Amino acid sequence: MPTITTKDGTQIFYKDWGPKDAQPIAFHHGWPLSSDDWDVQMLFFLANGYRVVAHDRRGHGRSSQVDTGHDMDHYASDASAVAEHLDLRNAIHVGHSTGGGEVARYVAKYGEPQGRVAKAVLIAAIPPLMVKTEKNPGGTPIQVFDSFRKALADNRAQFFLDVPSGPFYGFNRPGAKASQGVIQNWWRQGMMGSALAHYEGIKAFSETDQTDDLKAITVPTLVMQGDDDQVVPYKDAALLQAKLLRHGRLKIYPGFSHGMMTTNAEVINADLLAFIRS
Repeated sequence: MPTITTKDGTQIFYKDWGPKDAQPIAFHHGWPLSSDDWDVQMLFFLANGYRVVAHDRRGHGRSSQVDTGHDMDHYASDASAVAEHLDLRNAIHVGHSTGGGEVARYVAKYGEPQGRVAKAVLIAAIPPLMVKTEKNPGGTPIQVFDSFRKALADNRAQFFLDVPSGPFYGFNRPGAKASQGVIQNWWRQGMMGSALAHYEGIKAFSETDQTDDLKAITVPTLVMQGDDDQVVPYKDAALLQAKLLRHGRLKIYPGFSHGMMTTNAEVINADLLAFIRS
């Protein structure tokens, strides 16, 4: 398997498909998944002539199940290590959910300072801050994230069935047509990873304030989110991202769920392609 080893000895698995002289698109997955969550997008953009890259976050998928570094700084550092190893330049970085936080930290801290990034895309992304605080009164109460931790610690396998069967893809909505393949693939990806990485990752995606990351990004950035996102409330995410970004473009999708890049791939892929070509 293609892997790189980071400075702290963590092995990061990655995929690198397509012509090496083509413009690269780097995909960053959400919690608790893997690079496999981007298969539909990677095949689509590969067919459109791009070089497509994705990696498994530390503790996720096929990367090392280490017991340290499950925080946004290490996530971004690992992403940078992949980008430097593959010498990705003029790249578009696309992040979903927690992967959107990873993109924001990577672009602000590494990608732009190194001159490697052309554009960024945040899909149903977690920044600027998910948890409710005095300065973030519209956030999600900490008790919700505590309940995630308890469910994961008590019975991770069942929790990882309940999430995709319900709110993640909107399959709990009246009239929704659930896909058992999509649900089982979510479960498969989640159970490949480390319970510890997933447990500690909840703090990383919910309590990391990325306001400064968003303010620091200067490249054109597309913000995409569904207004029926039951995981990351769009009014506390996409709407704030668009205000904080210097060159943000906002697109809200009526009725789309948190996992819209899977359930509504044709729409999302077309809009991504249009933004990348613009």
